[in-house]
Amino acid sequence: MTQSQSYSSDRYEDFIQPVDAYNRDLIANVHPLDWVNPQPAAIYDLVVIGAGTAGLVVAAGAAGLGLGLKVALIEKNLMGGDCLNVGCVPSKCVIRSSRVVADMRDAAPFGINPPSHIDIDFAAVMERMRKIRAGISHHDSAERFRNLGVDVFLGSAQFINEKAIAVNNIQLRFKKAVIATGARAADPQITGLAEAGYLTNETVFSLTDRPKRLAVIGGGPIGCELAQAFHRLGCEVTLLHKNRHLLDREDADAAEIVQQKFIRDGLNLVLGCAIAKVEKTNTGKVIYYQQNGIINQIEVDEILVGAGRSPNVGLNLEAVGVDYDKRRGVIVNDYLQTTNPRIFAAGDICMNWKFTHAADAAARIVIKNTLFAPFGLGKSKLSDLVMPWVTYTDPEIAHVGLYAEEAKAKGLETSEIKIPFSSVDRAIYDGETEGFVKILHQRGSDRILGATIVARHAGEMISEITLAIATKQGLNALSGVIHSYPTQADAIKKAADVYRKTLLTPRTQSFLKFLTKFS
Repeated sequence: MTQSQSYSSDRYEDFIQPVDAYNRDLIANVHPLDWVNPQPAAIYDLVVIGAGTAGLVVAAGAAGLGLGLKVALIEKNLMGGDCLNVGCVPSKCVIRSSRVVADMRDAAPFGINPPSHIDIDFAAVMERMRKIRAGISHHDSAERFRNLGVDVFLGSAQFINEKAIAVNNIQLRFKKAVIATGARAADPQITGLAEAGYLTNETVFSLTDRPKRLAVIGGGPIGCELAQAFHRLGCEVTLLHKNRHLLDREDADAAEIVQQKFIRDGLNLVLGCAIAKVEKTNTGKVIYYQQNGIINQIEVDEILVGAGRSPNVGLNLEAVGVDYDKRRGVIVNDYLQTTNPRIFAAGDICMNWKFTHAADAAARIVIKNTLFAPFGLGKSKLSDLVMPWVTYTDPEIAHVGLYAEEAKAKGLETSEIKIPFSSVDRAIYDGETEGFVKILHQRGSDRILGATIVARHAGEMISEITLAIATKQGLNALSGVIHSYPTQADAIKKAADVYRKTLLTPRTQSFLKFLTKFS
């Protein structure tokens, strides 16, 4: 096989559907079909396997240090990984379109007469998504990384031994390596599902026609985000979840607000159920499920599975002594080092935090620990990260730090401050009074342990509290920060002010009253 044949396919449709101008532009950037892999260097200082967020940040960071390092980056599919191609970018584009529908539908309380019929052009919604995705894909392109000084190899990677990695028939010798191969949608073990056919986050964004009836299996973040979005875009959505409550890993009060929102909007929820089997018929796909001891069924046109991720560990890791688990992924220590001290890992392949920003943060740890720590310049730890996350439903749920149960397990006594948005002026003006800011702090102290925000733009608000925790600023500091009026973020200051008031003991209050008599 020649070098010019070293990529895995020369057909657009093998990577992403539909094959239109936008997806052709996407592939031209992130997996050009005419790409010729470079002549390998004699030895690489660093070889990175996987060009998702973690891999891209490691490769760009290492090559951009100005140290003359030889860096190779290997990708068998699409550079940009899940985030660009089948995750954050396409999902948030679709969610944005669905919010426009909701704003039109719910305009009456604002004195705006909503249209009797909202004409949703589903194909146009998906085309907009593809256009935006293609438009930003040059940031993750093979050409850009080649220009940064990275040797980009398109093809499937396998470890050969402690010193070499094979990309198809090309060998790359390395001093150190980073595994950043991410995760993929898990194959659900449901009888008849594979035969009937189903969608995942990796295929749902290839839709051009709107499914009239859509079943979503899984009530976690992916399932809830997409169920709400497609429901707003005109699908008859049924969301099936094994537990009694949606988003059951989130704050219970927060998850309840989203669940009740779904119910009011007419999204059909089937909770506490177990999928028995799926059958394909002449009129659709029939899902048989057990709920409260009774077998029920529902017929739909498409099934979207939004539950579970599987790590991409098929790299012949045994050859280099890297331990892994088929469910958890590559095993790493707090420095993101595998059981082979010359090989590190970052991102979804090895972390519980499966977020783009988590992969980015982990990649920065890997750069420091692979390139600087050996010279005594210090190591960084994964456990030192203060990690926020957001579920992009409407309203959003944003969280950072500990939950009350986690704090208790660590032996910490806690207090909680909760500010409902019904008491925040800007939220009242916006008609967005559902939700709250909840801050968990150490009892008897202003030390912030964690926070949850439920609001339409909670993800934009959580960063202030994340910064406070990361820089060890407490509620006293937040109380002293002037917030623009009117903003919904003023709820954070209100919460901090509540804490400040607790410092006024009855004795202090009596003393202050005494002083005011003489003022």
